[in-house]
Amino acid sequence: MADADLDVIIRQLAKQQHKSLTAAVKTRRDRYLALAAKAKDVAGKQRLRQMAKHTFEEGTAAARRLRMSADNAADSYARAMRRAANTFAAEQAAAPKKKSGKTAKPKTVKA
Repeated sequence: MADADLDVIIRQLAKQQHKSLTAAVKTRRDRYLALAAKAKDVAGKQRLRQMAKHTFEEGTAAARRLRMSADNAADSYARAMRRAANTFAAEQAAAPKKKSGKTAKPKTVKA
């Protein structure tokens, strides 16, 4: 993993966060649904079911935004690295090769 590209690591971390956030959203939704099942009156049940629905919608939207943001960051990083590599390669190709004016002198060995 030491020589893996950072864009791949960004995507992996975002995937892990997306999974944990989605699991937390489902847990919260299930909690509201359980409270709705225990409610005594119809209005309370309806209110808790609506809260469960809104919780799920808002949570999944947040998870989607998190994933999209991470994908954009990973794409941006990958693009920047490709651009830097291409620029470096172009500079290396355009630069004239210098020949040193000095020639290596043989060393004399003292006995």
